[in-house]
Amino acid sequence: MLYYLFEYLQNAYDFPGAGLFQYISFRAAMAIITSLLVSLVFGGKIINVIRNKQIGEQVRELGLAGEESKKGTPTMGGLIILAAILIPTLLFTKLDNIYIIIMIISTLWLGAIGFIDDYIKVYKKDKEGLAGRFKILGQVGIGLIVGLVMVFHADIVVKEDVHISSETEISMHEAQKSSKTTTPFFKNNEFDYQSLTSWMGNTAKDYAWILFVLIVVVIITAVSNGANMTDGLDGLATGTSAIIGATLALFAYVSGNIIAADYLNIMYIPNTGELVIYMSAFVGACVGFMWYNSYPAQVFMGDTGSLALGGIIAVVAILIRKELLIPVLCGIFLIENVSVLLQVGYFKYTKKKLGEGKRIFKMAPLHHHYQKLGMHESKIVTRFWIIGIMLAVITIVTLKLR
Repeated sequence: MLYYLFEYLQNAYDFPGAGLFQYISFRAAMAIITSLLVSLVFGGKIINVIRNKQIGEQVRELGLAGEESKKGTPTMGGLIILAAILIPTLLFTKLDNIYIIIMIISTLWLGAIGFIDDYIKVYKKDKEGLAGRFKILGQVGIGLIVGLVMVFHADIVVKEDVHISSETEISMHEAQKSSKTTTPFFKNNEFDYQSLTSWMGNTAKDYAWILFVLIVVVIITAVSNGANMTDGLDGLATGTSAIIGATLALFAYVSGNIIAADYLNIMYIPNTGELVIYMSAFVGACVGFMWYNSYPAQVFMGDTGSLALGGIIAVVAILIRKELLIPVLCGIFLIENVSVLLQVGYFKYTKKKLGEGKRIFKMAPLHHHYQKLGMHESKIVTRFWIIGIMLAVITIVTLKLR
């Protein structure tokens, strides 16, 4: 909203300093500052409201060190994160930008699913929360919305073969709908989803979009659940998400900047620069939330926050055509998910084969395995952050490592 106000002041009255709002870098900086302020100023008040409503964490008895001290800690703290993301977004982005519209809808949608889950756990005293099938149905729903909008909305286009021959001369093919995405580590690093339906012959183009939408659904569901699995230690999911968010902000900037896209020889995606501002608010919200969520946590984000964080990361990666980088960038989420699948799968297999179920890890997800080994919670979190930073650097290096 402030963008439009200062644009009017600039055009109508040549208001001093109003032109700063035309710069993505300035608005991104303001978004970070605002999200931090929202978290810090209103976070404590929200926590007090949650505590007064007796919305406390119902901790399962898993035999983990320090679990008793976590009982009664306010949950639903994801409301702080959502507010710290949405307020700067509404203030500093172009609200008619299709990418921003998608992100606002995705944030509210996934936050609502998580909120319902937390509400059932807290008020209905049901530790299972929202039934898994309904949670998946909600994730599939937003996946369908994002995928279909990307396929059919006229403003979501890609310009390929951008070439800048001088400071003033820019040549490129006309903007067009495209089913291509970025493939890391390869020289010709563009993959066309249509190639997966090439066996259909002349009708491949007509049906490739269906496959693309299904892939979008799977990615959003997997990453949001991965973030949910990772949210088991104070500051773990929040810090990891901040690292991933900062990396995606960089990718959004170079993808939406024609000069950077030409230099890096990547596809130019018009108007994705606004996602830099959104992801700046995202990073600020995560960092601000850690003021209260770092060990020992004063509040837990609950599914209200974790499902939203994972879903946001997935949607942004898809919008800027970097979804194939998710296994590397979101490696922490991936290994947490895989550890659960391996644990459950191996237990069932050995029980059927040997009559007694055996486990690979002392406990899954993986961070609990290290707790069982006697490692302190804060050390586990810090080491996971370090690994997350390493994965982020590797992801950024893929821009030139081909």
